[in-house]
Amino acid sequence: MILRVGLCPGLTEEMVALLKTHGVKTVVDFVSSDVEELAQKCSLSYKGLVAVRRVLLAQFSSFPVNGADLYEELKSSVAILSTGISSLDKLLDSGLYTGELTEFVGAPGSGKTQVCLNIVAHVTHSLQQDVLYVDSTGGFTATRLLQLLQGRTENEEEQAEALRRIQVVHVFDAYKMLDVFQEFRSNVAQQIMNASTPAKVLVVDSISAVVYPLLGSRQPEGMALMMHLALDLKMLAKDFGMAVVLTNYVTRDASDGLLKPALGRSWSFVPSTRILLEGSKDSAGKATTFRKAYLIKSPRQPAGIQVVLNLEMRDQTEDTPCISCEGP
Repeated sequence: MILRVGLCPGLTEEMVALLKTHGVKTVVDFVSSDVEELAQKCSLSYKGLVAVRRVLLAQFSSFPVNGADLYEELKSSVAILSTGISSLDKLLDSGLYTGELTEFVGAPGSGKTQVCLNIVAHVTHSLQQDVLYVDSTGGFTATRLLQLLQGRTENEEEQAEALRRIQVVHVFDAYKMLDVFQEFRSNVAQQIMNASTPAKVLVVDSISAVVYPLLGSRQPEGMALMMHLALDLKMLAKDFGMAVVLTNYVTRDASDGLLKPALGRSWSFVPSTRILLEGSKDSAGKATTFRKAYLIKSPRQPAGIQVVLNLEMRDQTEDTPCISCEGP
């Protein structure tokens, strides 16, 4: 923040000019300077500088938060939403956490969209919460979602009610996605003012589909846009207590040949939790409904845990064992 007249009471034009002549141009410069030495150099009132410094600190400084108070705030504001897949909940330490970004990465056919649709079906039907589904690949199919809901209930009215809780937006470029997030933020804010229940889950399938084309030759612009999307997603998750679910491509590491999430190192710090999905085949070489899920990043669980997901099961109440491993 640049020092300027009117920033706080007592900060006059003469004081600002004198401070700038001695290299004090910003609020940080001012509050980190020795006030007594500054008063002598600038021939200004010591008491006046101290008063201005106190006001600036009160306006712009962060204040420490008691750890116990922060914990109580988190307990009251963070919810854990079951995915409806017991083995996946176990991998996520009980489910999706509001205020956080959970990313599923995998090759085509690994089950990323199917996992998202299973989560949507469970959240809208069993948890009775609203969902915003941002589809950037054309992979969303209402028919498949209806099949998943029919597997959960035979009541057609319950199926229709669950479908009404889903808002689907098709987005095929990053700029449009930013517009969608901005419009969604405005709508959620309005819903909160009207005491309505806003969406609890935001699904973006996939984030890499709109970002990847901007990287490469246009890397500086693409990188800036990618981090703008990341900031918007984090703010939506935190400000409105939402669980954000993302999907991402994979690339093969040139050094060891292993699969790794796309979008590079900068994006790796964005999601709180990352899960790698892999398809499976039977003895005849045909694809099955089972998927292997590897935990590659988590704030609560050790990386390397593996579980098996069955995306065709209606209510997965049986326990699927977690297998400790070093990774895929």
